[in-house]
Amino acid sequence: MSGEQQAVIIALAVAATLLTRAIPFILFPEGRERPQTVLYLGRVLPAAVFGFLVVFCLKDVDFTSGVYGAPEMVSVAVTAALHAAFRNMMISIASGSVLYIVLVNFIMG
Repeated sequence: MSGEQQAVIIALAVAATLLTRAIPFILFPEGRERPQTVLYLGRVLPAAVFGFLVVFCLKDVDFTSGVYGAPEMVSVAVTAALHAAFRNMMISIASGSVLYIVLVNFIMG
């Protein structure tokens, strides 16, 4: 791939990113009432996306061999407990991820 092609691809990626970030502000400017559908999606999509991510992350866990999915289950439980206690996604997700990495690489791996 030539340098010119790389520059075009990067420029298109930048334009697409900027456009997708700007569209909500263009469609729903400050002071304009948002449609009920958008408000509904704003309430339900975060939980739906995280539910999907949990299912996606656990879909290939083999509960019949090795440590029987223990690192995954412990990490999910700790993540859920921390989120219930602190209601802070950064704390819960980061802690669960670090715990999983430590369990897999140093304790149960």
